[in-house]
Amino acid sequence: MYREAFLAALTVFVCYGGNWLFGQTMIERPLVVGCIAGIIFGDMRAGIIMGASLEAIFMGAVDIGGALSAEPVTATVLATTFSIVLNVNEKAALALAVPIGVLAAFISMFMKNVVMNLFAPLVDKYAKDNNPRAIAIMHYSMWFINYFVFSLITFFSVLEGAKPVQHMINSIPDNLMAGLSATGGLLPAVGFAILMRMLWSKKLAPYFFLGFIMVAYLNLPSVAVAALGIILVLVISFKDKQLLDMENKQKELEKRPVAAAGAGVSNNETAEEQEEEDFFS
Repeated sequence: MYREAFLAALTVFVCYGGNWLFGQTMIERPLVVGCIAGIIFGDMRAGIIMGASLEAIFMGAVDIGGALSAEPVTATVLATTFSIVLNVNEKAALALAVPIGVLAAFISMFMKNVVMNLFAPLVDKYAKDNNPRAIAIMHYSMWFINYFVFSLITFFSVLEGAKPVQHMINSIPDNLMAGLSATGGLLPAVGFAILMRMLWSKKLAPYFFLGFIMVAYLNLPSVAVAALGIILVLVISFKDKQLLDMENKQKELEKRPVAAAGAGVSNNETAEEQEEEDFFS
């Protein structure tokens, strides 16, 4: 189990810490994290399924300032590890991932808003002394400490928490396990509902119901729905471009008579001035 715990911790460190090392590279998203964890633990299919399911849950979770709604990396790695290594039901692992993500978010807020602020006076001192090397060392040291803490949490969660979690899973009654599985199946719908609450508008409503009808009643796969969505986007884009070109041509036609009239007036004035010069000469 030490090997699995180390690999899970390494996955958290690479995906969570590496996401901000060269800018936000988006490798912290559950879809990417689940795929990487699945490859490491030898079941990429299960990792992708877990990552995609958690992506749907955490997609609408928006972090504002120092307040985090959930921390998806630790939740995804632990859920994928429990699912592959401990053979936990995927939907039950999803149900376990949500409270793990919320707890990890509280730890992240504590690390960034409390622990890291303790070193702010040192950064100010180095900036005042014009010591960029010390600032860089402080920056990468704090980066390493912050994400190493989450790696340690993951390591001990898998190492010490694997057996208790396995024991807890085995001791759960079948009815309760069925309830957890049903809850895990509903969580992606909750994630999409949160996202739709942010993006909902009357203009987008027809497309939403169109996609729902295609999936629920026509039983089209997600790839087919995505392909139809791309076709609709292209058709609407070409139509909008055509209307925009027509409006621009109309504006040009409206400007031409004015320009022609102005040119005629200037030509008449020039002719009159020429006649006056000829008369007085």
